[in-house]
Amino acid sequence: MSEPKMVQPPARFPTRPAAGTMTRGDFLWMGWSALAAFFAAGAAAGARYIFPNVIYEPSQIFNAGPAKDYDMGVSMKWLNTHRIWIIRIPTGIYAMWARCTHLGCTPNWFPDQDRFKCPCHGSNYTLAGDVIAGPAPIPLWRAKITLASTGDLIVDKGVLADQPPKRSQAPFFLTNSELGLS
Repeated sequence: MSEPKMVQPPARFPTRPAAGTMTRGDFLWMGWSALAAFFAAGAAAGARYIFPNVIYEPSQIFNAGPAKDYDMGVSMKWLNTHRIWIIRIPTGIYAMWARCTHLGCTPNWFPDQDRFKCPCHGSNYTLAGDVIAGPAPIPLWRAKITLASTGDLIVDKGVLADQPPKRSQAPFFLTNSELGLS
């Protein structure tokens, strides 16, 4: 008898999958990547919640300079930068917000007519801010005005009043005696 021959099985070499096919390893890798991306997005949203949106606007309080520097009538000095008129009348001084109470336009001052007129829809206001014509529902707002120890006027647009009895008193109106003016 002859010796049996041992047949060697063919060598198995790993074969590469055809282009465009997905292996089990690729599928698992994509699944774990998607899960990691989901948790990263959740962590980013949580961090965004901790740091909310904040609008850093300029302060509503500003120094309008010495009270003695304002002549009788309407001062347009702060109209472009702070949207405020400083108005000096024979009995005192006050600050009025230059914003129409109808739709928020900026009225213009007409000294020859002694009134403020809104260019948008025709509201007219007196020097005191009262409505005399047009669709505006309420008078113009007066801003809080105080006198600093240096003699400067401090205007606070965060505190407003429009009712006639309230706006004619401190802190929305400063008399000449409070200002040290005659």
